[in-house]
Parts: sequence; structure tokens; C-alpha cells
Amino acid sequence: MATAHKDFQHQTSNMGEQAKDLASEATSKAKDMGSTVTQKAGDAASFVGKKAEDATSSVGVGMKNLAGTIREKMPEKGMLGAAGTAVADTLESGGRYLQQQGLSGLGDDLTNMIRRNPIPAVLLGLGVGYLLARVTTTRS
Repeated sequence: MATAHKDFQHQTSNMGEQAKDLASEATSKAKDMGSTVTQKAGDAASFVGKKAEDATSSVGVGMKNLAGTIREKMPEKGMLGAAGTAVADTLESGGRYLQQQGLSGLGDDLTNMIRRNPIPAVLLGLGVGYLLARVTTTRS
């Protein structure tokens, strides 16, 4: 009877060690899998960010091209010519800015502007929120 009891304790001890080993292995695999998922998510975010920067640069090029087209098609003199030149200059400088700074530069500039002018930024945000709420709510 004592031998059976010792065999049972030995088997139970072995099962406990096997369970610990399996739990350790499962934890290790879960950590590896989590690390892989995190890396893949980071790679995907980086890819999306790169594509967004490329798209922003393309918009900048398009704005500069549109400015050139406006300059070619608009009259050179008179009020219409002056307005066309002003629009073309604004488009060209905006396009150059987007090409050089991209989204990150735009975000930095926006953040700095909000820090310098917090009250107007909050009021502007409230106004835009109010207008969006008015536009998106249905009337009975």
C-alpha cells in the first residue's frame, strides 16, 4: 500500500512538472506571438504613414501644377489677372509647403498654432462641432 501511495505521489509530481512545463511553453509562445503581432502592427502603421506622406506630396505637386495652369490660362492684366495671380501664388506656396513638410510638418505647425492661441482654437473647435451637429442631425 505504501508503494502504491509513493507511485501515486511520483505520478502526481510528474504531472505537476509537466503542467508547469506546458504552462511555461505556452507563456513563451504567447509572448513570441504578441511580439510578432506588435511588430507587424508597427510595420503596417509605418507603411500607412509612408503612403500618407507620399499622397500629401502628390497633392502638393498637383497644387503647384494647378497654379501653373491658372497662370497660363488667366489674363495677365486687370482685376481678373490680379485675382488669378493671387490664387496661383497661394496654390504654389501651399503645394511647396506640402511637398517639403508633409503631414508631420502640418501636424507640428497646427499643434504650435493651437499652443500659441488656445482660446481661439477651442472656440473654433466648438463652432465646427456645432455646425457638424446641425448638419448631421435629422429634423422631425
